[in-house]
Amino acid sequence: MPILGHPRSWSCQWLPLLLLLLLNTSHEPGVEGVTHYKAGDPVILYVNKVGPYHNPQETYHYYQLPVCCPEKIRHKSLSLGEVLDGDRMAESLYEIRFRENMEKRILCHMQLSSAQVEQLRQAIEELYYFEFVVDDLPLRGFVGYMEESGFLPHSHKIGLWTHLDFHLEFHGDRIIFANVSVRDVKPHSLDGLRPDEFLGLTHTYSVRWSETSVEHRSDRRRGDDGFFPRTLEIHWLSIINSMVLVFLLVGFVAVILMRVLRNDLARYNLDEETTSAGSGDDFDQGDNGWKIIHTDVFRFPPYRGLLCAVLGVGAQFLALGTGIIVMALLGMFNVHHHGAINSAAILLYALTCCISGYVSSRFYRQIGGERWVWNIILTTSLFSVPFFLTWSVVNSVHWANGSTQALPATTILLLLTVWLLVGFPLTVIGGIFGKNNANPFDAPCRTKNIAREIPPQPWYKSTLIHMTVGGFLPFSAISVELYYIFATVWGREQYTLYGILFFVFAILLSVGACISIALTYFQLSGEDYRWWWRSVLSVGSTGLFIFLYSVFYYARRSNMSGTVQTVEFFGYSLLTGYIFFLMLGTISFFSSLKFIRYIYVNLKMD
Repeated sequence: MPILGHPRSWSCQWLPLLLLLLLNTSHEPGVEGVTHYKAGDPVILYVNKVGPYHNPQETYHYYQLPVCCPEKIRHKSLSLGEVLDGDRMAESLYEIRFRENMEKRILCHMQLSSAQVEQLRQAIEELYYFEFVVDDLPLRGFVGYMEESGFLPHSHKIGLWTHLDFHLEFHGDRIIFANVSVRDVKPHSLDGLRPDEFLGLTHTYSVRWSETSVEHRSDRRRGDDGFFPRTLEIHWLSIINSMVLVFLLVGFVAVILMRVLRNDLARYNLDEETTSAGSGDDFDQGDNGWKIIHTDVFRFPPYRGLLCAVLGVGAQFLALGTGIIVMALLGMFNVHHHGAINSAAILLYALTCCISGYVSSRFYRQIGGERWVWNIILTTSLFSVPFFLTWSVVNSVHWANGSTQALPATTILLLLTVWLLVGFPLTVIGGIFGKNNANPFDAPCRTKNIAREIPPQPWYKSTLIHMTVGGFLPFSAISVELYYIFATVWGREQYTLYGILFFVFAILLSVGACISIALTYFQLSGEDYRWWWRSVLSVGSTGLFIFLYSVFYYARRSNMSGTVQTVEFFGYSLLTGYIFFLMLGTISFFSSLKFIRYIYVNLKMD
């Protein structure tokens, strides 16, 4: 075949198809795919998943419970975003026809063993909810009913909902809204069953149609069914807190620090003019502060390859985060479902790999790096390897527990193909461009061959103190907003304030840059020229504070429990902190580098 006979032809044929596949995965329930019906047309209802209400990432297939199930299960073809979100839709036994009401229709008769009854009891005690999908609209409800009352005597009652009422609203020939309820229905008691006894159940359902004046689904809030909390409102406390902190920090850097710098530059340049008339054999004699280390401040750091890899991957995630927020602002996502964002994040990560390769290789070449191939390998594996290890553990736990969050083999192969055909090649291509377009480092000061001895530093100028200050202040700027983000990702809230999120993201970067400049100045004033790694660690430590906050959120702000949810929460929270370390460390480093170049360019040298 001609495609297989020419590698370039194969790449050109399959790469666009692969990207098109990922782009088509942004279709999410409730946004597109509206079907037009005629009166009496069948409306397919898909069963999807069940799981504990307080563990959003612990989901199982609906048919894993002893419920009414067809003899042959037929699954629906899903998008990548839906698979990543744990969806596993399958056809159900419910027969619904457009605009035809039904009352007390029998779904099936069942005889449950004591083991099956115990499985249902355990699911109800853990507040299992189910999710159905009809015409891309989700319907959610609890599996059963539990009642705790009294102390002496104590009452513990568990019941199963055996009748469901479906309420669907239509406009013309389209379904606009769907809901399921158990109002005016008594649960079937699951108490008092003997071990050798079977429980007979009859599952029924009703369907009621009503016409609505709403023409589009987007005109009606999906939170109207009341099952999940409504969309979060604007939280002015977070905005005011962040703005005040930014103004204080920017004012501190712009007014206090620049005045000190102006005095330093005036004094140092005056000293230089005075000493130039004298003997001046020793340039450093009588100097102190950051001027005296001008021959060492641009001395390249150890582990320069790792430093460049951190900067490259950090720049990539800065572009990735900005791109996700901008896409959300442009309305490209269904804000009530996480699948579309997952798909977009995968696509953007693959496409922005060229940024990591370019930034890393370019700076590596500027600071005299020679092992270019090793730098590319380190850059491409700096995030992908920790992510793969974390995902392997989390996915194995899901797989061992039968959760639908465990990715199928086909999805794993697709993601691996995306990385091999898009991500890794773009990293190499970006690295080649970066290496070839690298300009000389062009330091304002000449570096001596012998490093200057660093005087003993006070405790408040240690790396630990700088990391504490540099990490806590940016974290405090986003701490309130961070709660709402966690409540969305790890809870049942619905986040739609992407404009506020973009504003807070810009504040975070601004605070990080200001803190980095201030801490770098204090470090150089103590005649300590080892600022390269210190600048990355100082503000990058915000990622550690974010992880510590995740521990607090899990223990005090959520009701999550169980091995599956706990492993996923802490695994991906650790990765989140690592991503913030890379992003803010990159911002911090380049801010410090720009600042140091500025002060030494304006310093008169012999």
